[in-house]
Amino acid sequence: MFPAPFAYERAEDVDHVIALLHEHGDEAKVLAGGQSLLPLMKFRLATPAVVIDLGHLEHLHAVAARGGRVAVGAAATHQAVIDSPLLRERCGALAEVVRRIGDPQVRHRGTFGGALAHGDAAGDLPALARALDAEFVLASQKRRRRVAAADFFTGHLQTVLADDEVVLRVEVPDLTGWSFAYEKFAPVSHAWAVVGVVALVRRDGNRIADVRIGLTHMGDVPLRATAAEAALRGAEAGVEAVRSAAALAGRDTSPPSDDNADATYRRHLARVLTARALGRALDLTVPNLETM
Repeated sequence: MFPAPFAYERAEDVDHVIALLHEHGDEAKVLAGGQSLLPLMKFRLATPAVVIDLGHLEHLHAVAARGGRVAVGAAATHQAVIDSPLLRERCGALAEVVRRIGDPQVRHRGTFGGALAHGDAAGDLPALARALDAEFVLASQKRRRRVAAADFFTGHLQTVLADDEVVLRVEVPDLTGWSFAYEKFAPVSHAWAVVGVVALVRRDGNRIADVRIGLTHMGDVPLRATAAEAALRGAEAGVEAVRSAAALAGRDTSPPSDDNADATYRRHLARVLTARALGRALDLTVPNLETM
């Protein structure tokens, strides 16, 4: 499998990337780590005339505090996210999820921004971005703009990213004091999730002050389990509250049916994995999950 012929441009800086995108429009693709783009090119599902390499631009690799949030450069590798002391301290859920992506080779080459810009609802990161209420900072020759994760993903492998725009960074909130867990059901450890659930919980004594639950592969776009979240906010942090909320996790979802699972089974998995993730996040033992 070989890609169609293409021209290669090594960007000198972000302005050069933007200029090249403006010049070539939808005939160009941006290359960071290549873990999403190159397979598409090899299968000729993507046939760009020009590939713009920005993976070497150091300031796009930065992870830094920014106005009470943490900014992750678009070209930061998955391994850099895992290794970042700042993220471990302020948004540990990122490392929790990212260490489940692919295998070591993918994590050392694949990039945080690239995986999100790919827009695959079966990927691990989009649902986390939704749960975190992350913000994307995008740039083109005309403007720079900020887009909330809830608005960034528009369909299967589709985002609001225009042909002449590039992701500069993704900003996530400081979740110091929150607990979290990620549960993923996959045929093998490094595969895409059949279903995945990330749970973020903030407690106030024995009450659940706030909760966010992101669902992977439960629709064309990453989703929040909003009914389950609403049921838990203000509730006592106990087993019955978790089980009752988890039973609502599949509500208002539209999971696909494919060779790995049909929609009914995916909704079942969403309930089971939500109970597991919430149980881990709250340090609870939640029994009889498979009967839900």
